[in-house]
Amino acid sequence: MAAGVVLVVLAVVGLVVRPGPVDGWLSAESAAPSRAAATPDPKPTPVLAAVAARGEVPSAVAVKEALDPLIGAAALGDNVHASVVDVASQELLYSRDAEVPTTPASTTKLLTAVTALAARGPAYRLATRAVAGTSPGEVVIVGGGDPTLAINAKGQFPGAARLDKLAAQVRKAMGDTPITKVTVDISLFTGPETAIGWDSEDISPLGQVARIQALMTNAGRITPVHNEHGGDPRFADPALAAGRAFAKLLDVPAEKVGKGKAPATADAAASAPAAGSAPGRELGRVESPPLVQILDWMLQQSDNTLAEAVARQVPLAAGREASFDGTSEAMVQKLRDLGLNGDEADLYDGSGLSRHNGISPALLVQTLSLAAGGTKPELSAMFDGLPVAGWSGTLRTRFVTPRPNRTAQGVVRAKTGTLSGVNTLAGVLVTKDGRVLAFALMASGTSDAGAAKSALDKVVARLVACGCS
Repeated sequence: MAAGVVLVVLAVVGLVVRPGPVDGWLSAESAAPSRAAATPDPKPTPVLAAVAARGEVPSAVAVKEALDPLIGAAALGDNVHASVVDVASQELLYSRDAEVPTTPASTTKLLTAVTALAARGPAYRLATRAVAGTSPGEVVIVGGGDPTLAINAKGQFPGAARLDKLAAQVRKAMGDTPITKVTVDISLFTGPETAIGWDSEDISPLGQVARIQALMTNAGRITPVHNEHGGDPRFADPALAAGRAFAKLLDVPAEKVGKGKAPATADAAASAPAAGSAPGRELGRVESPPLVQILDWMLQQSDNTLAEAVARQVPLAAGREASFDGTSEAMVQKLRDLGLNGDEADLYDGSGLSRHNGISPALLVQTLSLAAGGTKPELSAMFDGLPVAGWSGTLRTRFVTPRPNRTAQGVVRAKTGTLSGVNTLAGVLVTKDGRVLAFALMASGTSDAGAAKSALDKVVARLVACGCS
């Protein structure tokens, strides 16, 4: 591979450093406002610094010698699948049942992120609309599949679209026409609202996921907060809850809220006096942050509901049914369109919560390599959201013990996956010699999650420390 492409790969993946000022920037209290500086502000020390291309491609024999004892650890059980590839050369460095699909848990979200980016692009926004209903005074809120929608400024996701702003637009558009009824249209998504393989307790009381509907606030959470440990209880009917919150902002009683479908869009040439009441007339619209930002939240927090909503964008972009089955089929087809082996993915959801999912380590590594390779720049946006070892998201407290694991802090970006008896980790790293490797480690026979996570960390840390050339 040409040196220029190698540099693109390294710049995309990069190293994460903890410069001295960063902790201060993140933790210091706001200073009193001051006058604008007469000279330009100094350029901040980068949090993400590209690494220089150097080092030989690791030897597959040396990698095998380094990893076999660690992958054979008792904490990982006897059913471990693994794959490691040098991104720049595409040379396979390690393989253990790598082409056999196994339970991926939340590493499924890597495929969700890549297929959604390929289908919609990083800048795509999800719109929530309000239109006039068929009866006088009826307002229909049309769910656009935005799971980050907030009720007001106290939402969970910074910069999210807000119902209070939508309500203000509706009031203005309706003018003197009294608003008497709110109808909730969630027809954008079809089919069952939960996936095969989900435990009913995952919705309530554990709150690992919401019922997947085209309208919800704060990813269906009752309280807009994410708990890293434990659950975030969700509404039994997120769309109806959002509709009632919207109705309250319009001074419409909760009993006047129901589900239905919006009328066909009114003729844009309709006369102005009828603007507030013509059936189907758009009364207001709010839009989500760009898709890449939603993916950042999805990957950092491993948010299952965000993953399912984002995954729906793949079939919608293809004009297909946005159901669980339609989404799975569209994701697999998009993988094939990207030149990846979609046959090594058997998907029942986009979050990895279903135990029926099967993905091979080889497919995960191929997907990561494609995203990091520079030929599909829209896919590289995924890496901004991947948790960084010892720094962010679900890896913030990983790679701490034993001490040798710390060598991976700041140089590993990866997605974790955890179900009972299943522990997975897949991502990219930079070795001590400056080689970018993509890896997927998938253990599906574990008995102690904490020990299994530490064992996976040891494997990755060894890859970082091993020149293996």
